Amino acid sequence: MELNRIFLNPVSRPIEGVIKADDESSLHNELSEYVLTDEVAKRLEHFLDAYNDYHGANGVWVSGFFGSGKSHLLKMLALLLENRQVNGDNALDIFLPKIQKEDELLRAALKKAVAIPSKSILFNIDQKADIISKTQIDALLSVFVKVFNEMCGYFGKQGYIAQFERDLDGRDQLQHFKDAYQRHANKSWERGREQALLEAGNIAKAYAEITGEDPALSKGILDKYRNQYSVSIEDFGNQVKAWLDNKPANFRLNFFVDEVGQYIAENTKLMTNLQTVAESLATKCQGRAWIIVTAQED
Repeated sequence: MELNRIFLNPVSRPIEGVIKADDESSLHNELSEYVLTDEVAKRLEHFLDAYNDYHGANGVWVSGFFGSGKSHLLKMLALLLENRQVNGDNALDIFLPKIQKEDELLRAALKKAVAIPSKSILFNIDQKADIISKTQIDALLSVFVKVFNEMCGYFGKQGYIAQFERDLDGRDQLQHFKDAYQRHANKSWERGREQALLEAGNIAKAYAEITGEDPALSKGILDKYRNQYSVSIEDFGNQVKAWLDNKPANFRLNFFVDEVGQYIAENTKLMTNLQTVAESLATKCQGRAWIIVTAQED
């Protein structure tokens, strides 16, 4: 018998050596071929106990040596807790057969966690961070704000534009603004905001149309937002809470952050900011917002 015939799956198929947080081309394979070791199963049970019965801790630090499977585990958790549909199958249905039949406690805990409605935001922090942002005092917070804004449908690249959109949305005017901008600029707002400096005239016309303001005064609306915009951990916590308040009472928002350890390195300020972000979310959201990160075990 040929050696390759004893394996369930073709051994000649391409296998990704490194799991990437932003790669969604092989989600079904990554779920179905994940190996749940005894050690991971034990740790997973501890995490699920805390997740299902919140007692103040809303942060998880996943550490391990290079190639130990941190990113793969993080990605699986992101898919599982949201119970994402992958090629027509639920993530939970793909994953459950990996749990040994005698481990009913883990099976029950996972089902209970998945039954809690949630949204997962999975990202590699180095990929999402601006090139120069790491040297800034609010660098880590800026990345969290960026991915949260993108999840909400706002412009992640520029926080002040995202705040402009959020304010319009809060007044139920965002869609009206987009429609008006489309008429004046003959392009979608999603394209136009990428060139906001060149589109000041069309932005002013659209804003004046939906608000009734003088077009001359509306022309500098984004300049005003840019001049007044600032970011703080408290504001971020309030925005996450406001988003969650519009969801069912037990809805969760979970941030899955890959390679935090490498991003922070020896910068104690970034580490303190991460801790403060987690604490602020815990205080304001009362267990409805979690942060799960990975770091190399050095």
